[in-house]
Amino acid sequence: MVDQRPTKVYSDEQLAIEIPETAHQISSDSWFQVGFVLTTGINSAYVLGYSAAVMVPLGWVGGVVGLILATAISLYANALIAKLHEFGGKRHIRYRDLAGFIYGRKAYSLTWVLQYVNLFMINVGYVILAGQALKATYVLFSDDNSMKLPYFIAIAGFACGLFAICIPHLSALRIWLGFSTFFSLVYIVIAFALSLRDGIRAPPRDYGIPGSDISRVFTTIGASASLVFAFNTGMLPEIQATVRQPVVGNMMKALYFQFTVGVLPLYAVAFMGYWAYGNDTASYLLSNVNGPVWVKTFANISAFLQTVIALHIFASPMYEYLDTKYGIKGSALAVKNLSFRVMVRGGYLAVTTLLAAALPFIGDFMALTGAISTFPLTFILANHMYLVAKRNKLTSMQTSWHWLNVIFFGFMSAAAAVAAFRLIAVDSKNYSIFADL
Repeated sequence: MVDQRPTKVYSDEQLAIEIPETAHQISSDSWFQVGFVLTTGINSAYVLGYSAAVMVPLGWVGGVVGLILATAISLYANALIAKLHEFGGKRHIRYRDLAGFIYGRKAYSLTWVLQYVNLFMINVGYVILAGQALKATYVLFSDDNSMKLPYFIAIAGFACGLFAICIPHLSALRIWLGFSTFFSLVYIVIAFALSLRDGIRAPPRDYGIPGSDISRVFTTIGASASLVFAFNTGMLPEIQATVRQPVVGNMMKALYFQFTVGVLPLYAVAFMGYWAYGNDTASYLLSNVNGPVWVKTFANISAFLQTVIALHIFASPMYEYLDTKYGIKGSALAVKNLSFRVMVRGGYLAVTTLLAAALPFIGDFMALTGAISTFPLTFILANHMYLVAKRNKLTSMQTSWHWLNVIFFGFMSAAAAVAAFRLIAVDSKNYSIFADL
């Protein structure tokens, strides 16, 4: 068992800051590397689904305004969490640690559950995306339909497992972040360029919001959950734990990078895909585009490889928890450490892959994840924690503002959860388990 006694370091202000025990590296990365970790998350292969998941249900006005507003409020909410990283003389390297320090043990447990449900569902989505990318590659060369989507999801899950075993912790990604950025640029540039070409050649498209009045209400609410899902990790303290001192200042630089330069590719693909195909936009944009087979193959393989890397980022809090709990330290190649990663990480990804293959509804997972975990973690909890932590320093106007956010996003979370479960129920009626979408 790992010694759980905290250590103390001195920040740039020479104040003693306690750091909890962890089996993973902390305070080792530049703000630029952390900025790339954050940007990798928002420009993962999920961007290939936002034309359908966000723009189609909201239309031009709602989609454009919604994405811009979601960017602004997500930056604000993440900044609140970042500023609490060293609150109370402790460095809170895990989301649950921060909530537990402010509220107590029950909040620690509740936040732990919310966060890991959030990250698990994000990873289910990643495995679905990776499987879709492999299937899209396969159908470029064969139309016999003998290989179904669940088979490709299983292959994708196996690849993610191998990568998880080989990369011991988040800071060890390093050069892989460069590969991830390259892969992202490949599928984003190709999707943008081929969509532009198709849009120029295509007849007028239908941009009206589809469905009956009641279904539009539910899809609009579900799309709002997808909006906040697009920009938020649900693991900001864990990512901030890797940044060098000063941790708040450097994390703010990383966040500004994420929400300025980092969001531009997402905007470009979401808007261009919707412009080119209108309401016929597929949940995986590369399924819509027309172009040379080798170009589409390159884009799909890049999307698959980038998804494997991105999944590792969102699975890292679970890995850190288990590695720390069972004392997995030292050489990554030590027999004990290697066998532990094979069994534990392999088992975690096997369960993830099984659920992904059984319910491969990527848009529904985005909406449900945003509703039951992203809204509470990133918006409700962030505002209320800041309110409690800074209550003696806030004006009455600032206090009212944070309470307004808590109430509004609480309502949005409940409404979005209802909408997301309805979407899953409708899709479950239309498709069987282990569907070949």
